[in-house]
Amino acid sequence: MSLAAVTAPARTGPAAHFYPEIGVAGFSHVDGTVQFFNQVAALLKPTDHVLDFGAGRGEPIADDPVPYRRRLSDLRGRCAHLEGCDVDPVVLDNPFLDGAQRIAIGAALPYPDASFDMIVSRSVFEHVADPPQVAGELLRILKPGGWLCAVTPNAWGYLAFFARLVPNRLHAAALRHVQPGRKAQDVFPTLYRMNSRRALSRLFGGEAEIYLTRTSAEPAYHFNSPIFYFIFYALHKILPAVNQTTLNIFIRKHPLAQAR
Repeated sequence: MSLAAVTAPARTGPAAHFYPEIGVAGFSHVDGTVQFFNQVAALLKPTDHVLDFGAGRGEPIADDPVPYRRRLSDLRGRCAHLEGCDVDPVVLDNPFLDGAQRIAIGAALPYPDASFDMIVSRSVFEHVADPPQVAGELLRILKPGGWLCAVTPNAWGYLAFFARLVPNRLHAAALRHVQPGRKAQDVFPTLYRMNSRRALSRLFGGEAEIYLTRTSAEPAYHFNSPIFYFIFYALHKILPAVNQTTLNIFIRKHPLAQAR
């Protein structure tokens, strides 16, 4: 899809009512993509070799209607090399990468030890079936002192709770009603095995420093209903941090750590 063909963000409706700043440039002060990629931008250097782990078809950039968010989350040209990998062969046609590899579930990643200064992963950890294997591979290919930056649902958030109530085979159909506009090709089975502080500490804590925040952006699952939008907006305000929807994860491999 041509970026020029993406329609401009809506400036009316419940989102614009509760977050009037959306009318300025198309995003709110709690925008999850902006929060996460602002932190990534602060770490990224022009000399870095970066891996987009689970890059897919580039949907978060290609389908984003907000120009600022697209520029912020598109890392190509802002580092020395942006590699991408995914179990889905669509990654080979991702136009936002300098290179791409299709990987196999459970297999070693096709990169030498200490290949990357940074690994970025967006909405991938919740799908991982074998966390120790994946965590070990990510640490292996990350340079000492390098950063693993990931955003993923919080296992203890209310969205993950409701998702567990729906069998994976029904997720695509359910999301057509709960999150209008979500494409079935971008829906994958969820397991939530790398989606809590305890799990991350167990997987990475021996070789890395973990910085984790729990946050909630604008409601995304609201049946296109102003009433449900208000309910979830209110939940985001009153729920404790442990039950917020999203984890922003920044893991720094110890400078003296050895590859596994």
